[in-house]
Amino acid sequence: MYLYVARHAWAGHYGDPGDWGDDSLRPLTTEGIERYRQVLKRLRSADMSPTVIATSPYTRCLQTAELIAEVCGGDLVELEALALGAELDELVAWSNEQNVDHVCWVGHNPDVQHLTASLVGDGYGSIRFAKGSVAAVRFYGDIEPGQGELYWHATAKLLGV
Repeated sequence: MYLYVARHAWAGHYGDPGDWGDDSLRPLTTEGIERYRQVLKRLRSADMSPTVIATSPYTRCLQTAELIAEVCGGDLVELEALALGAELDELVAWSNEQNVDHVCWVGHNPDVQHLTASLVGDGYGSIRFAKGSVAAVRFYGDIEPGQGELYWHATAKLLGV
């Protein structure tokens, strides 16, 4: 099983004036959308192919998840467990219930850093996630914290985007 952990793509800056009213409504920028499409095209050519994509209900994550579905495929599901302060146990249980080989989570920093570290280690570490980056964690069986193998971790900069 492969679990892709994605940080949302480039959004407007927190606190910038905008029409969104609160931070949960902050959208991706036009440039962020185009740049992330390029990231995803490269990852798709490297076989990133989620069957199901779980996302935080925040606008920037929903838009990121929609781009993943558009370029790489997958059905989209909003999960409150991926909102700020993500719930690892709930996400693991939900993902294992899906009975698929490729799952993607779309969330926020620092949550994605800690979730990924908990999946591949003892949970005390951290893996730096730039905006728009994606990590692939491989499991030999169900997802279980501490039992994953960091298969790859791609950033836009690394991909030349």
